[in-house]
Amino acid sequence: MLDVGGSELLLIVIVAIVVIGPKDMPMALRTAGRWIGKMRRVSNHFRAGLDAMVREAELEEMERKWREENEAIMKAHPQPPSAEDMGPPPTSAEAALASLEQQPHDPKRTEAEPQLPLPPP
Repeated sequence: MLDVGGSELLLIVIVAIVVIGPKDMPMALRTAGRWIGKMRRVSNHFRAGLDAMVREAELEEMERKWREENEAIMKAHPQPPSAEDMGPPPTSAEAALASLEQQPHDPKRTEAEPQLPLPPP
């Protein structure tokens, strides 16, 4: 980032000692350290805010995609009627038989046939 080599850093230290003086150098370094700490805190706070915004945008995008997929699945596979929609169950065997007799008979429907051919005896 600042690409400062060893010789350049040594030159900066020598100039600082000459300009500030060895007596005030510790106080100047403390002040510089405080300023650097403040800059780092502000930078970290800003970066955390940006990361939170990006994360929130990603979550909203994922939630939108999930909602679209859920709607597509629900359209493709509608839910069967619930027990509440079907009405109360018959209270006796005669009532159950009567409800079956009331249903229309499908002449094409026969007894269940095996899916695979039976082996020879």
